[in-house]
Amino acid sequence: MSDYNEHNDSELDEDKEEKNVKKNGDASTTANAGKSDNSEYEDVCFVCRRPESKAGKMFKLPNNICICDDCMHKTMDMVSQFDYQGMLNNPHVQDEINEMAKKNGFPKISFVNLADLRGDGGIPNKQKLKKKKENAGQAGQDPILDIKNIPPPHKIKASLDDYVVGQEYAKKVISVAVYNHYKRVATGTMDEIEIEKSNMLMIGPTGCGKTYLVKTLARLLDVPLAIADATSLTEAGYIGDDIESVVSKLLAAADNDVEKAERGIIFIDEIDKIAKKKNTTSRDVSGESVQQGMLKLLEGAEVEVPVGANSKNAMVPLATVNTRNILFICGGAFPDLEGIIKERLTKTASIGFGAELKDKYDKDKDLLSKVTVEDIRKFGMIPEFIGRLPIIFTLQSLNRDMMVKILKEPKNAILKQYQKLLELDEVKLEFTDDALEAIADKAMERDTGARALRSIIEEFMLDIMYEIPKDDNIGRVTITKEYIQGTGGPIIDIRSNQIAGRLEDLKQYPTDAP
Repeated sequence: MSDYNEHNDSELDEDKEEKNVKKNGDASTTANAGKSDNSEYEDVCFVCRRPESKAGKMFKLPNNICICDDCMHKTMDMVSQFDYQGMLNNPHVQDEINEMAKKNGFPKISFVNLADLRGDGGIPNKQKLKKKKENAGQAGQDPILDIKNIPPPHKIKASLDDYVVGQEYAKKVISVAVYNHYKRVATGTMDEIEIEKSNMLMIGPTGCGKTYLVKTLARLLDVPLAIADATSLTEAGYIGDDIESVVSKLLAAADNDVEKAERGIIFIDEIDKIAKKKNTTSRDVSGESVQQGMLKLLEGAEVEVPVGANSKNAMVPLATVNTRNILFICGGAFPDLEGIIKERLTKTASIGFGAELKDKYDKDKDLLSKVTVEDIRKFGMIPEFIGRLPIIFTLQSLNRDMMVKILKEPKNAILKQYQKLLELDEVKLEFTDDALEAIADKAMERDTGARALRSIIEEFMLDIMYEIPKDDNIGRVTITKEYIQGTGGPIIDIRSNQIAGRLEDLKQYPTDAP
């Protein structure tokens, strides 16, 4: 009998142990499954259904319920509007509660059971956003230029030469300025002598490469870059972007890392649009007042900027950013500046054989290179603003030879882009020298700089990109001058290296630029 009891007790113990193991195993499996799901997919707000990448940091509640910061603040504001104490002290409300208590013994007050709520809101995984991998595709890659060991100016210029054609003087100036600026950032002070910032003002016609030069420089240095447009900036209190919004854009480009943003680059384009308005009696809220508001940013000051928004009135936290080590580069076309320079150069009238003609500078392509600070002040920029941009240089307008080089020489030239596209179809694309010169001539007629090259190539490559995939036997396409001018077609070579002739179907499409 004792043996039988001992046997039953041992079986009961084994069953309990097996159930406990199974229960713990199921719990651990469930926990691990939840961890894997949460680690792969983003959290979604239970109220507004926005993912974590859009809504920001989430508040974690029981049962895997997540609420974003905005919804949590709105809920707390809504709750704070109700006077629960006054409602309960109201005699009419108290009488109703007493009557309910007499009938049911307790008022019918129901509480929200968080266990009844599903944390995922019933959203399937395919409708959720996966978390972005940090530094995806950049693992093991180092920046071309390291600001801690900044290379000399000639190496910076050599890196710019691979992407930017021409503008030798501008590349030399910006290389020296960046070299001196980041030496200043790395050292701070040298023998108790504080080094001032090397803010720059670049002047050049449209399409000469001002924005592209700054973008290339920031990519080579691997520093955060913010590109702002001065046309949307207004004085504080008026509709438009605040002046501090340019710093908030830099903070967003640095992934809200203040330390990283404080050594970045801010490029303010269309700076000529904030010049003082002439002959006006209305308040200049987007001209001189914007220049005065930007003085503290250019010189260096601690400013409070909103995180993730352009306006300080947004319900977002504020971050303090010191602009002392931020490099500001301002650029603009200054369309009427040439007339001011010409007026200054020809204001001295003289008579005789040695007199200068009034139209001497009408056809001068490098007239902007003769600009002075007085010309910029007369254009409408206040002296305090110009004084905080010590480095002023101009960019040349593009000529025919520079246009041809832009087409084929840079690493990401537009012709190389189309050659890569056709390589995916196993078709080789070639351009004759006469065709490149014809494209450059058409671009010079439009007078919009390098931007005209893209639009012209898009016009005549449209038919080729449409017709070539129809025939798998085509192995090479050669663009000729006649095709650019609309008097012929491209040369099509079959894969057997036998010339099949010209593509007659493309002759019917007009290729002349408007």
